[in-house]
Order: sequence, then C-alpha cells, then structure tokens
Amino acid sequence: MNIFVLIKAVADSEATIRPAADGKNVKLDDITWVLNPFDEYAVEEALKLKEAAGEGEVTVVCNGGDEVPKIIRTALAMGADRGIHVNGPRSFDALSIAKSLVNAIQGKEYDLILCGKSAIDHDNNAVGTMVAELLDLPSVSFVVKLEKTATGLKCEREIEGGLLVVETPLPAVITAQKGLNEPRYASLKGIMAAKKKPLETIDAKSGEVQVEVIAIEPRPPRAPGEIIGEGVDAVPALIKKLREEAKVL
Repeated sequence: MNIFVLIKAVADSEATIRPAADGKNVKLDDITWVLNPFDEYAVEEALKLKEAAGEGEVTVVCNGGDEVPKIIRTALAMGADRGIHVNGPRSFDALSIAKSLVNAIQGKEYDLILCGKSAIDHDNNAVGTMVAELLDLPSVSFVVKLEKTATGLKCEREIEGGLLVVETPLPAVITAQKGLNEPRYASLKGIMAAKKKPLETIDAKSGEVQVEVIAIEPRPPRAPGEIIGEGVDAVPALIKKLREEAKVL
C-alpha cells in the first residue's frame, strides 16, 4: 500500500506558552517541538498496514517552517520511507493548511491518507476532513480500530456512548484517535537510517488565509484556596460550597 500520513510539529505539552508582545501570537523561542501525539497513531497504523501488505511506501507530509525537518525525521526513524516538507507559515486557518497539504500530494499515487484526529495546539479537528473534501474522497474520523478488507477498510470510530462500525472504499482519508494502536519507539538503527531517507521541500500554496487571530490572552490567575475548617465539623460547609459555588454536586 502507498500511504500518505499528514503530520504536524507541535510544542511539547510540558512547554510554557505565553502571548507574544503583539497579542496575536505566542512566544515560540526555546520551544521543544515534537510530533503531534495523535499523528503518532497515524504513522504507526500506516506502518502496520504496509507491513501487512508486504509492499508499498509510507510518505509523511508536514506543513511549517524550520521546526518541521526534525519532526519528519522522527517519523522516518519510526519507519516511514520518505518525507515532504511543505515550507510555509504556521496558521490557525485549518482550510489554508489543508490546501497546502493537498497541493503537496495531489497528482501522486496513493491508496490511503492518514492523520491524527486533531493537533494538541490548535485542536481544530478539521484538517483531515477538509483534505478529504478537497480531494473528493470518503473520510472516517476518530477511528480506534482499522481492518483491511477485500473492498477497502472496515473502521470502528468513537461516537458518544459507543462505537460506530463503518466501511469505506479506497482511497480514503482516516483520522486516528487514541486507542487505535500503540506507537512504536524509534530504534537506534531507525534513527540512523532516517538521516539517509529522502526529504523533499516544496513551497506552501494555501491561497488566501481567511481566519484571523484577534487576540491571545494568558489564563486568568487561579483563585486562592480556602480553608473552611477541620475534621468532620467542616463537612457540611464543604458540601454546601461544592453544591452552591462549585456546582459539582
């Protein structure tokens, strides 16, 4: 199978993110960039499908700036065969990013496109399904189980209160949810091999950006704690506050 995996470089979840001086961006100096965790599931599933088929190629595609090559190499170290860096600005506009990614893969041969269900920074939950729409392909989102069939794919996707089982022909776009698999760690051999795998850089062509960030503000300071008493005598007052102020009871 020839599979494209759409990935994203995101700030490490342990990083401290602060608004920039212009109030419309965030400070990204000294940020540690990592492969978006949901995209790890997509990369792993692509590798499993390729291994099961015994042939094919896994290509990872990532939009962004100087932070991208390292993230692509991470996916290559896991076992992907090649990477495409779509060199362009990071954007909150999911449609412009989807158009950039589509431009990178349109006209190429593929059986399947995989990506994470969302990125942990902007959390739009949109790029994968937008890519499917732009390419006029069927899509299945929030997939937690994937099975290759004679006619396409059988997918289990999360819905409220349960799972929905659907089938789709190929090619298709699948967005991966946590639970789909357990992503492998890159071996030392894989890390060394990744340095020699092809990484193509192309310019982003996203068209007009239609979503503008108006303001980015820091979180309000957390309210100080309150001691309402000690021992069993404090229980009635605690229950009253939980019911009337916190409204969790």
